[in-house]
Amino acid sequence: MDRIRVLIVDDEPPARAKVRRFLAADPEIEVVGEAGSGVEAVEAVAALAPDLVFLDVQMPGLDGFGVLDALGAGAVPDVVFVTAYDEYAVRAFEVHAVDYLLKPVGPDRFQRALGRAKARVRARRDGADDGLDRRLREVLEQVRARPAYLERLLVPDGARSVLLDVDRIDWIEAERNYVRLHVGAASHLLRGTLAALEARLDPARFIRIHRSHIVNADRVREIHPWSHGDQLVVLRDGTELTLSRRYRDRLSRLSL
Repeated sequence: MDRIRVLIVDDEPPARAKVRRFLAADPEIEVVGEAGSGVEAVEAVAALAPDLVFLDVQMPGLDGFGVLDALGAGAVPDVVFVTAYDEYAVRAFEVHAVDYLLKPVGPDRFQRALGRAKARVRARRDGADDGLDRRLREVLEQVRARPAYLERLLVPDGARSVLLDVDRIDWIEAERNYVRLHVGAASHLLRGTLAALEARLDPARFIRIHRSHIVNADRVREIHPWSHGDQLVVLRDGTELTLSRRYRDRLSRLSL
């Protein structure tokens, strides 16, 4: 039997290496290439004609959904989606896609996904029509129909990582190339910028009040005049943050 040609797509090299390592022991698999961005993925699918793609969802520029949209349903190979925290996407994948993998991926879960994907590829080669292209179109339509705001984040917690409901976050601050999530007495440090995280949070719930601060609107207790046009935002736990003049237009979104 011809081996199954696999393309690995993820913007993080360690994540691509992990998938390649999981695939290496399977004699039915041939990894034909890797792509580090959505644009590279579209080009690689066209050039390499893989049977199966392990496709990261969260990528800068063109994300996983954008890759499928750019390819067009008729040109989409079988896909196993990879996601860190997008709860809505995970629910959609469970119904519609070959499979999904939630980072960090364990070997047992990976092998189950690979087994399903291999069966799908064989069925397609045998001429069976299981409606994959139609279901992928439905996924795209559903995701476009509603904003994909974050509901959960994968955060470090000692030696492990846990999924954190974003509703539990009190406020967020920028720390150089990281953001710190304040959750009660605990905090979690994530690599990334405040602007990038702000773009993925529901603006009705999380409000940028300063170049270095985002607050959960539900945690705001009081707002007081401060100095030079700034305001003082007091959270329910007593934390005091500055609402700078630059972000005064956000006051209308804070319903006390």
